Amino acid sequence: MKKQESFVEIGETTIIFAKTFFKLTKMNWIINLFTESSIGHSIMLLALTIALGILLGKIKIANISLGITWILFAGIALSHFGLKVNPNILSFTKELGLIFFVYSIGLQVGPSFFSSLKKGGIRLNMLAMAIVLLGAVTTYLIHLITNTDLATMVGILSGAVTNTPGLGAAQQTFKETFGIENPNIALGYAVAYPLGVVGVIISSILIKSILKIRIGKENETKQDNNKASMETRLSIIIKNQGVIGRRVEEIISLFDKPVVFTRVKHTDKTVELVTNNTILQKDDTLRVVVEKSNIEALVMLLGEKCLTQEQDWETEDHDLISRRIVVTKPSLNGQKIGQLKIRSLYGVNITRINRSGIELIATYDLQLQMGDRVTVVGREADIEKVALLLGNSMKRLYQPNLMPIFLGIFIGIIVGSIPLALPGLSQSVKLGLAGGTLIVAILMGRYGPYYKLVTFATTSANMMIREIGISLFLASVGLSAGESFIKTITEGGYVWILYGFIITVLPTLIVGLFARIRFKMNFFTIMGLVAGASTNASALAFANNLSPNDSPNVSYATVYPLTMFLRVLTSQILIIMSL
Repeated sequence: MKKQESFVEIGETTIIFAKTFFKLTKMNWIINLFTESSIGHSIMLLALTIALGILLGKIKIANISLGITWILFAGIALSHFGLKVNPNILSFTKELGLIFFVYSIGLQVGPSFFSSLKKGGIRLNMLAMAIVLLGAVTTYLIHLITNTDLATMVGILSGAVTNTPGLGAAQQTFKETFGIENPNIALGYAVAYPLGVVGVIISSILIKSILKIRIGKENETKQDNNKASMETRLSIIIKNQGVIGRRVEEIISLFDKPVVFTRVKHTDKTVELVTNNTILQKDDTLRVVVEKSNIEALVMLLGEKCLTQEQDWETEDHDLISRRIVVTKPSLNGQKIGQLKIRSLYGVNITRINRSGIELIATYDLQLQMGDRVTVVGREADIEKVALLLGNSMKRLYQPNLMPIFLGIFIGIIVGSIPLALPGLSQSVKLGLAGGTLIVAILMGRYGPYYKLVTFATTSANMMIREIGISLFLASVGLSAGESFIKTITEGGYVWILYGFIITVLPTLIVGLFARIRFKMNFFTIMGLVAGASTNASALAFANNLSPNDSPNVSYATVYPLTMFLRVLTSQILIIMSL
């Protein structure tokens, strides 16, 4: 308690000294700027908090840095020493920052979200549900063992998993159930929040240390796994009598899975591009692009696999080349590849599409999106014509498309505010502003082209929005929690920190280790999983600093919508259980 009083005395003495100095020098307007509530004062403190946090984020201990998470602690320190911002302004900037952050993630992973869901999303969401359930069970067990008020424990749980919507749902449910407000819910949240942010990062570090994961090797493994799981190029010799003499168009219609035939080498060693009208003959060698899971079925249909070298597919005059072209014409956004008739009109084959780092097979019904990187095979002169057709102008991609962003946020807030009535609960639940916004962003990123919405943003533009969003969010949380943070700890709330830390680390550590040992899951995917299951944007930022790809973002966004809903639901259920 004496230490707490000494901190306060130092802060008050510093402020009195500064006021006296600036008054004597007729510069008291500076004191007013720092102490009087105004728009300029609020913006200035938010900017100072973010700048200090970013500066401190360069500090590394044992080669580990918390990065922009330091913004939170900078806000707590400034608030503790008397630098305050209007609570309404803090509430606004906190929600706005979080919305910008999750919306930018949703737009980025939206195009590949559903394909990732098919490949491993069900498993990821089941693991995330396990983390949520373990967190709720751990919270209730601590309540029973320590006899701590369950409503307070719900606040600690919300802080431990950095879930502001869960906090709001708990406060609202308590007030509607008991007719009064419980300040301990918010205090529990504020005390547990800082270590809740760090706890998920610590869990990731512990998983890495316990299982002796090497980041460099993990990078290589991830790249190999991506390549193998999405698509594979192989050569097949035509042996099946059922396809000999048939046109390629007929054969593709027989094979109801994504596949592209690119080149064919005849028995006389001549090589030509495959068209719809190409007729396959016995012992022709066909170059195909197909998903790994469909290789066996395709080989059974056509003949047998064979090994070929890249030079085997060169023509005598070496005029067939492979090249990547970027789709930059807005008029092509949402058009199917088959509608462009590139193969028949230009004699060029589109083999693959790279979208947000995910390789897709270029089937006829696949819709193009702005920013797609299209791999084509053909003669150079013909490819140049296709490049003009698709755009291939990077300058067009640098123009921002702001309308879909703010339209999506508008719709997302509406979706997040819809009350959802669930059986057995007297109170309705909501996805919250962040949850609704993320869902809409994912849907717009995936289905926007169907409605001619250009949702593409360059990586740098997306990162700028994302970093500004998370910085505003962390600064607002820190400045709002700092005033009561030390006081609560010194008056007995320090034990809440331990409770929150257990709630944060135990479930994420158990599930993270299980995911790695049982499913051999990639470490970067696990980091995104535990960050998403804890709705921990700072842990995701930490994961992104380590990862060379978007694996953390994809897994984070895959589990975030369901997790957000479950976090809100469990908070309300636990409050009702406190009756």
